[in-house]
Amino acid sequence: MSNVLVAYFSASGVTKSVAEKIAGENGYDIFEIVPEEIYTTADLDYMDKNSRSTIEMNDKSFRPPIKQTCDVSSYDTVAIGFPVWWYTAPTIINTFIESVDLVGKRIKVFCTSGGSGVDKCVSDLQNTYPELDFAKGMRFTGNVSKAKQWIEE
Repeated sequence: MSNVLVAYFSASGVTKSVAEKIAGENGYDIFEIVPEEIYTTADLDYMDKNSRSTIEMNDKSFRPPIKQTCDVSSYDTVAIGFPVWWYTAPTIINTFIESVDLVGKRIKVFCTSGGSGVDKCVSDLQNTYPELDFAKGMRFTGNVSKAKQWIEE
């Protein structure tokens, strides 16, 4: 399987590092989901009820604008990576999903997180987009040696 796209959002660089390793080690194409307005450290302060990320995550209908999207038509599998925010995918992931046509694609969700797992992220996305095919997700903490097997299984 060579037509895999790794699309990712990274606020602090952790997910970017993992996504680049997965794509680089396996020869997959890569696309960074970039917000129109980059998140600052203050925006990411989950302890602050008025921080940008807290406000966005408290409104499940919010879709942070992204700088650009990409054409996924030539890919069979799209791996979507992100940091876990409030036990689920950041709303910018919804912005991306709604900007591309993923019907008929195998979608592999991966996350980076110090402790939260990926299962709730996948079930939340599956509930939001029942027409899409979300496979079992995976959480990476840095070691991506199992990525190829997981993406291509």
